[in-house]
Amino acid sequence: MITRRHILATTLLLATVLAAPAHAEDKPAEIRIGTQKGGFFPAVRQRQTLENAFKPLGIEIKWIDFQFGPPLLEAINVGSVDFGFVGDTPPIFAQAGGAKIRYVAAVRSEGDNQAIIVPKDSSIKTLADLKGKRVAFGKGSSAHNLLVASLEKAGLSWSDIIPAPLAPADATAAFVKGSVDAWSIWDPYLALAELKEGARVLVFDKDVHKPNAFYIANTDFVEKYPSLVARLNTTFAAEGVWAEAHHEEVAKAQSEATGVDIEAVRRFVNRSTYSVVPLDAEVIKIQQAVADRFAKLGLIPKPVNVSDIVWKWTPGS
Repeated sequence: MITRRHILATTLLLATVLAAPAHAEDKPAEIRIGTQKGGFFPAVRQRQTLENAFKPLGIEIKWIDFQFGPPLLEAINVGSVDFGFVGDTPPIFAQAGGAKIRYVAAVRSEGDNQAIIVPKDSSIKTLADLKGKRVAFGKGSSAHNLLVASLEKAGLSWSDIIPAPLAPADATAAFVKGSVDAWSIWDPYLALAELKEGARVLVFDKDVHKPNAFYIANTDFVEKYPSLVARLNTTFAAEGVWAEAHHEEVAKAQSEATGVDIEAVRRFVNRSTYSVVPLDAEVIKIQQAVADRFAKLGLIPKPVNVSDIVWKWTPGS
């Protein structure tokens, strides 16, 4: 629950961080932020919050759009993006591939923003009914994890379905045309499918496992500019406190920034959480379970230890 004391503390924390001095030789000319239509980065972008936070330092903010997490993390890996927001699975695949990334903060989810959906007139009623069906998902995305976890819960194996790895735009077309039987997908694509296609939810994330999302930064950027990473986290944390209490304003800003139908945006904003926190032992344990799941199935090239790439963020430092 967001309290008045919480809001005041976060506001004071942000003011302290923004007032901290920075030396000219210790800062880049710009910070490149990777964004997707999900989360609330587009709303922050529309509100110019980061621009206002970094302008006193003479640092420009550049926003770069991505369809979903895996290509965003590849951009962070090669250094063409400094910082971004993704679901639980992309960092697992990236770490297993040796990517130069660090977890720098987490967003705890209630599990309402991602689901496996089927057409409204589908004969699929339970997870067990997915056997033999063609299911769309973004490879290496959080929707990939939801699908794997859902099959486990239903007692099915990966080989029991016909996997259809598709990026969101392609999956949308396939779902509308009926060329896939089910689709594991996140908001706002989930909300759009519900409103425009009458899609029926088979399971939400919360019905299957505990999801989290993450702020990820390039390793070199973190090591060179730790104070800027802390400033980014603190700015987004303050925006998260604001967003929890201003859903309609978030929805309007998000819709304006992305062009997504306002009713769909309202739906996913109203079922979203925005609290930005450090990665604690519980979050790391949950994320390690995701990594172990993919390693067990042989879907990543090698097992990974999540804690190896966690950057310690201490709010207020």
